[in-house]
Amino acid sequence: MSERDIVCADLNVALDSLKGEGFRLELIYPADDPHTAVLTRADESVRVTTRPDAPAPSPNLPAFQPDFVLTRSSDSAGEGRAGMLYRDLIPSRLGGRYIASHIAIPEGGPVSDWVHFHRIALQLIHVRRGWVRVVYEDQGDPFVMNEGDLVLQPPGIRHRVLESSPGLEVVEITCPALHETFADHELELPNTPDPDRRFGTQHFLHHVAARTSWTPFGGGEAQETGVEAATGGIALARTIRPRSSSPIDFQPHDGELVFGFVLHGSARLDFGEGFDLDSGDSFVIPPGDLWRLTQASDDLRLLHLTTARL
Repeated sequence: MSERDIVCADLNVALDSLKGEGFRLELIYPADDPHTAVLTRADESVRVTTRPDAPAPSPNLPAFQPDFVLTRSSDSAGEGRAGMLYRDLIPSRLGGRYIASHIAIPEGGPVSDWVHFHRIALQLIHVRRGWVRVVYEDQGDPFVMNEGDLVLQPPGIRHRVLESSPGLEVVEITCPALHETFADHELELPNTPDPDRRFGTQHFLHHVAARTSWTPFGGGEAQETGVEAATGGIALARTIRPRSSSPIDFQPHDGELVFGFVLHGSARLDFGEGFDLDSGDSFVIPPGDLWRLTQASDDLRLLHLTTARL
C-alpha cells in the first residue's frame, strides 16, 4: 500500500476534501482536539495532520504522575470528534495517564458518528444532563442513557452514538489520555447479542440510576454502579449525595486516580487551603491524601471515581 503524509491548516476541511475523493476515515486522534487522521482508498493510505511534530499514541501506558487538579465550570470548551464540544477536566493529564472531559452536544438530534472503537485500558461515560441513544457491540438493540446513567466501555468494544437530546452533557474518563479512535467499516450495529462476552478482563456495564438504591457512605449516601466488578477491580465509580449537614468523608485511596465532578449543587472541598465547589467544577486528589466535603447543598450530586494501580 502506498503511503503519504499531508500537513494542513484545518483538519476538518482536509478530511472533507479527501472523503470527496473517495477516501474513508480509518482512525483519528485525539478525541477532544483532533489533529491527526489516517484515511485509505484502495491501496492508498494518507496521514493528514495539523501537528506533524505531535507524538503518536503509544501502545504502552505512560507513567502516572499524581497531582492536585481543580477545574472550574467557566473554563472554555473546544470542538472535538464528531462535532462534540469538549472541556478538559485534567489539563495536566497526570503524566499522560488519564484524560477526563465534560462533553456537550448543545443542539441535539442525530449525531454524525460512526461505528468505532478505542485502544484504551479504561473508559467510562456518565450522563450529567439530557439523554443520548447509543448502540454497543454484542449488547442488543440501541438504548437510551438518561441523567445519572453510566456505561463502562471495555477496551475494543465497537459502539456508536446515534442521537441526543438538546443540551446533552456527559463526563468521560479514559486511560490513557492520548489514544486513537478507530473506525470499523465492516461491523453493523446492532449485531447478534452476546451480553456475557468479556473484552480482555472487563465486560460491558450499563448502570441505570433510576433502578439503583442509595446506601450510606461516609456521612452521606451513594449510588454504587457495579464498575468495580465489571472492571475486575480496576476502577470504582459512584454518585454521592448528602444525607444531613454532616461532612462527607473519604478514606485515603491506595491507587491512582481520585476524581470528583460536581454534577449538581455545591459544597466545600476540605483539602489543602479549602475550595468552594459549584456545579460543573471538578477535581483530582493525589492518592493517599485525606479529604472531605463540607457545607454541601441539599441538591449536591458528586460523581466520584477511583482507579487501582494499573
